[in-house]
Amino acid sequence: MLAIRNAKVYTITNGIQTGTVLIDDAGKITALGEVEIPQGAEIVDATGKILMPGLIDAHGHAGIYEEGLGWEGSDGNEVTDPATPHLRALDAINPNEDGIKEALRGGVTAMCVLPGSANVIGGQGVVVHMYGNTVEEMIIQEEGGLKIAFGENPKRVYSGQKKTPSTRMATAAVLRENLVKAQNYLAKLTKAETDPDKAPERDLKMEVLVQVLKGELPVRAHAHRADDIMTALRIAREFNLKISIEHCTEGHKIVEELKQAGVWAIVGPTMTNKSKAELRDRSFDTLKTLHEGGVPFAITMDHPVLPVNYLPTAAALGVKAGLPAEEALKAITINPATILGIDDRYGSIEVGKMADLVLWSGDPLDVQSEVEQVFIHGHVVYTKTGE
Repeated sequence: MLAIRNAKVYTITNGIQTGTVLIDDAGKITALGEVEIPQGAEIVDATGKILMPGLIDAHGHAGIYEEGLGWEGSDGNEVTDPATPHLRALDAINPNEDGIKEALRGGVTAMCVLPGSANVIGGQGVVVHMYGNTVEEMIIQEEGGLKIAFGENPKRVYSGQKKTPSTRMATAAVLRENLVKAQNYLAKLTKAETDPDKAPERDLKMEVLVQVLKGELPVRAHAHRADDIMTALRIAREFNLKISIEHCTEGHKIVEELKQAGVWAIVGPTMTNKSKAELRDRSFDTLKTLHEGGVPFAITMDHPVLPVNYLPTAAALGVKAGLPAEEALKAITINPATILGIDDRYGSIEVGKMADLVLWSGDPLDVQSEVEQVFIHGHVVYTKTGE
C-alpha cells in the first residue's frame, strides 16, 4: 500500500482536491481525500506539491524513430507499398530508446505509438507506457488504431518513385480500393460461416481492414489541410468508419463540419516551424477555436517531431492563446485517454483507476515547474533527485 499525502490533487474530472491518495499493491487508487492511512503503508509526503494523472500523448512515434541513429533507428515507414495495414508499430519499438526515457522527465506516462504517414495506409498503432524493459511490459492496449494518411506525405514519397499515389486524388482512390477489397473479403468470410468450402485464403491486410469495416478498429487519419480533413471525413462516411483527425492543423477553418461529424481531433505539433506547405496556417489559436466550437481534442507533440517531454509546454501555450487552463490539462490527460479507449483506467485521478501519477513542484502549466516523481501503477519509475 502506498499513500501520497498532503498533495494538491488535480483530479481532472472532479476538480482540485486536497488530502491523501491511497494506492493498493495492484497499482489501483483505492481512496482519495481525508482518509486514514493504513498501518504499514509506504508514505510519500507531497506537502506543497501538485499531484496529477500521468500525461498521455495520443499520437507519437517514440521507439520507432530513434533519436540520433539515422537510417538504423528509422522504422516508422515502410515505403515500398502505399497500403500496409498489416504492419504493427508494436513490432518496431525499442524500449531503450532515448525519447521514451525523456518522456518521464516531462510527466508523460503513456503514448499511442503509430507508424508514420508516408503510406496511404501505414499500419496499426499500439498504446504503451513510457517505461518497461520489453514492449510486452509496456503495453497498455494493443489496439491503437489504423494509421492512414492524406496530403503531402504519400504523394511526395510515391511520386518520387513514379508510383501511385502522386496526387491527392490517387491517395483517396488507393484507400477506397483497399476498403472495397476488404468488403469483398468480408462477404466471402460471411459466406464461409455456412459453407466452409467458400472460405478465402488468409490475407493479413484484409483481416485488418475487415476489423476497420466492422468498427472494431478505429482509423487515425493524418490530415493537416482543411480539404484533406474533409476528404477523410467523406471516406469515413462512405464506409461508416470510426475516425479521428490527426494533426488537424486547419481544423479552425471547418469547425462546424468537424462538430457535425462527431470526431475527435488530435492537434499538433504546433510548436514546430512551418517546414512544409501544410503547416502555413498552424497556430495555437486552433485549440481555442475548436474548444469554443464544441469539437473535442487532445494535444500532441508528434514525437520525435517535437520532444514529447514538452507536452505540458504546448498545453501552456494553448492557454496563452486563450484556451481555458482546465481544458488544456484535459487535452493532455483524460481527452487522449478517451480517444484511445483507456479512460476507464487512465487519464484522471479517481478511485478504481490505475495509479499513473506525476508529482509536480508547482503548476504543471508553469514552465518553471518540475516533475519530481513519476508513478506507473503506483511504482516510482522516475525521481528527479535520482538523475
